[in-house]
Amino acid sequence: MTPAEAWARLRAGNDRFVRNEPEHPDQDAVRRTELRTVQHPHTVIFGCSDSRVAAEIIFDQGLGDVFVVRTAGHVVDTTVIGSIEYGTELLSTPLIVVLGHDSCGAVAATAHTLATGEQPPGFVRAVVDKVIPSITSITSRQGMQEPFDVDVLRTEHVKHTVAMLPGYSAALAQGIAEGRIAIVGVEYDLDDGSARLVEVAGDVGEEPLR
Repeated sequence: MTPAEAWARLRAGNDRFVRNEPEHPDQDAVRRTELRTVQHPHTVIFGCSDSRVAAEIIFDQGLGDVFVVRTAGHVVDTTVIGSIEYGTELLSTPLIVVLGHDSCGAVAATAHTLATGEQPPGFVRAVVDKVIPSITSITSRQGMQEPFDVDVLRTEHVKHTVAMLPGYSAALAQGIAEGRIAIVGVEYDLDDGSARLVEVAGDVGEEPLR
């Protein structure tokens, strides 16, 4: 499967989800048996851990279809890169989706920290520290004063994450250059369930919305 074909499959699944006509494919005992010893997912989805953004559901996919990596605020570290490379290099998955969403608590907390200096408790601070590089250029232009346009910050964080992945990973950069891998940035709308394309690295047969 090409990156464009994988994206078309996700797009079709999300369209069904938005219309409230999901097919719930590949979720039966037969499919479970087929996957006992091997998997061939068509997409790696790197998304936020938010309980409202379950990748298999919002894209109407089934068992073995998507290889999912999730962290709060879809923040990147070496284990995330390793997990994504596992999908693309060992499972030959052609597409990576960076999945953000509205009302993201990690982005809101980061904006608040930059504006006030107040840090979240415990290791939540580590999440905020990882989001800061994505949005400092915008928050700096606003003079570090709240309220920020959180929708703008969210989009910037998704785009920055898309750029970070091949920047950190030579394997992903090479895959994009060879045309066998593409990375897309997608924003999920909690209200209507739609997934909007906002960034593309590689070719998926569709241009992002600007």
